Amino acid sequence: MNKKAIVVHSGGMDSSICLKIAIDKFGQDNVLAIGFDYSQRHNTEIIASKKICKDWGVDQKIFSLPFLNKITNNSLVNHNLKIEMKNQVPNSLVSGRNGLMARIAAIHADSLNANYIFLGVIEIEEANSGYRDCNRKYFDHLQEILRIDFDNQKFEIITPIIKMTKKETMILADQLGVLDYLLENTITCYEGINGLGCKVCPACKLRNEGIEQFLKDKK
Repeated sequence: MNKKAIVVHSGGMDSSICLKIAIDKFGQDNVLAIGFDYSQRHNTEIIASKKICKDWGVDQKIFSLPFLNKITNNSLVNHNLKIEMKNQVPNSLVSGRNGLMARIAAIHADSLNANYIFLGVIEIEEANSGYRDCNRKYFDHLQEILRIDFDNQKFEIITPIIKMTKKETMILADQLGVLDYLLENTITCYEGINGLGCKVCPACKLRNEGIEQFLKDKK
């Protein structure tokens, strides 16, 4: 199986926007979605991811990372911890998660002769929630390392929404014609609740603020 692009797809809004962008650019047959099961408390996102990939006719693989909760401790992998802020950073931060998932996706991309991986990371996550692996500088460094690993200067990590606000991602989803579908079918909430979610966790707050701003400006 050869593919042109791999999308790291969680089943959330941002990664789903990236999946749609990749499909529009390369065609659904040339795109592979990769999800990760790392015993996350919001594992309903995997169910959402499977539905979206099926609806959009995209091949998908789910990789298991059963060791993650053994080497790190945070409220996403330790379900006994309450999600809360700690020194201005939520304890839902999984250190190095995005880099790890990007590297795994990239290794598989190399085996499929795909030069591109897409990630739905967004810098506002770093600014608002202290997520250190949500900025383009981080992925520029990782991209250079992976180019060395693969001996391929054409390999590229694509982060289409990384400079956007949440409202701007809503605008983009609307332009792509998938906003209503994504609002209904994606899981953003760290508690795994659909729609507006728990309204308390950092992911819900950012998403719901973006929706509110989008709807306000659209009136």
